[in-house]
Amino acid sequence: MDFGKKSFFFIGLAILFLLARCRKEIRMTMPLEPAAPAKQLSQLGYTVQAGAFSVVGNAVRLTRSLNRKNLNAFYFVHESGLIKVRFGNYASHEEARRQAESLLDEGVLTEYFVVAPEEHAIRKEREFGEDFLRNELVETAKSFLGLPYAWGGASPEQGFDCSGMTMAVYQLNGLNLPRSSLEQWQTGMSIPKDRLSRGDLVFFDTTLAGKASHVGIYIGENTFIHAPGRNKKIRSDYLSNRYFRNRFVGARTYLR
Repeated sequence: MDFGKKSFFFIGLAILFLLARCRKEIRMTMPLEPAAPAKQLSQLGYTVQAGAFSVVGNAVRLTRSLNRKNLNAFYFVHESGLIKVRFGNYASHEEARRQAESLLDEGVLTEYFVVAPEEHAIRKEREFGEDFLRNELVETAKSFLGLPYAWGGASPEQGFDCSGMTMAVYQLNGLNLPRSSLEQWQTGMSIPKDRLSRGDLVFFDTTLAGKASHVGIYIGENTFIHAPGRNKKIRSDYLSNRYFRNRFVGARTYLR
């Protein structure tokens, strides 16, 4: 290769390097999409509880069967130690019962129990105070530690798997938190990082695409619980962890 051709070759390489670096810097500095005006969460109505599994895979299969029917289902560890499934948000006990009976007839369910809204922690907040509700949110989140990441087969691009856990934590306590991380980001009230309280949600831009793509629940002492990724189990991490510190985009509170 003569001198002229060599010069052209290296100039071309330099240009390609600069373009790649510029694209990376643009991606890294892309401003996060603005959140919508804060919306208060509604309280959950009647829900249906089904199953009593000792093997989490059985709970996952039932959850996915219900989700395929467009029922907002999730699994959780019951105080009995068994894994159970909940779904729905019904205005009356009768409406919840009719849905459950239909699923019994189809063979999707073998048994069920209708959970009344009065059993949720949010209904006891007035009696015991906000700290009670926040503590219940944290204890519920801790009960998910060690469970597998799958939440019904939605794509990770939609952020459902990580947000499925936060949705479940809030719904188990009677607050109708939306399903996706983007919807959760667009709900609630923005708070600074140094004003975080137990039970608030923390958001991260893990795809470096200018949007809240990952979410966890803050449990205090610079720690949050989240579903980190496929083939991994739900765990706790520190906000000061370099990976999460560099991708933190904000926090939301949903409590008064």
